[in-house]
Amino acid sequence: MTLDGTNTWVLLEPGSTQAVVVDPGPLVEQHLRAVLDRVEALGARVSLTVLTHLHHDHAEAAPRFAELTGSPVRAVGRGHDDVGDGEVLRVGGLEVRVVATPGHTSDSISFALPADHALLTGDTVLGRGTTVVAHPDGELAAYLDSLERISRLTGDGEVTAILPGHGPVVPDAAAMVAFYRMHRSERLEQVRQALADGAATEADPVEGVLRRVYGEVPASVWPAARLSIRAQLDFLSARGA
Repeated sequence: MTLDGTNTWVLLEPGSTQAVVVDPGPLVEQHLRAVLDRVEALGARVSLTVLTHLHHDHAEAAPRFAELTGSPVRAVGRGHDDVGDGEVLRVGGLEVRVVATPGHTSDSISFALPADHALLTGDTVLGRGTTVVAHPDGELAAYLDSLERISRLTGDGEVTAILPGHGPVVPDAAAMVAFYRMHRSERLEQVRQALADGAATEADPVEGVLRRVYGEVPASVWPAARLSIRAQLDFLSARGA
């Protein structure tokens, strides 16, 4: 589910002593110490921690990391530490722009690095494969809108690379987003066909769609597939499809 694990990103303006850490990850002390060692090796300290969303594999360690660093933690849904779309976070000369990208979850955000033409996408776009729309909190309509928004950023050259929450760096952001949009379109059509073929009349349409559409998917990720199927069924139902 997490590919090679969760990526924790350390952002630092050249020559600065103040770092931003994105997604400290699950509560694994060895990992947190490794992040701190990396920051210290750069001659810096953690001044701010930000979260792409509140799933445990990205955010569980945030309270402990705050204890270790003394840095504030900011994310969607953290009260006075909430972040908003379009907000620019400035730390030690570094500029990080918040880009709302809900869909995987309702609180999913991305972080644009204008100086590097890069976008940290959390689970909205992964380094390989595709992500889950985590129904009921995740919503397919919002996710498709977020992919469209990222596509516009890649189209005007503002974003050329994706730094994902899982998997390797994506050097061709435009191509990856185009793949994601095509994949979602194809999956929706497959779900429509599965419903037409009888899944809609079964006792559990989700399982019917799972067998017809996701037969090639390993059983280990069926729970995630079921979430995406429910999101797709809600999407189609809302549109009378």
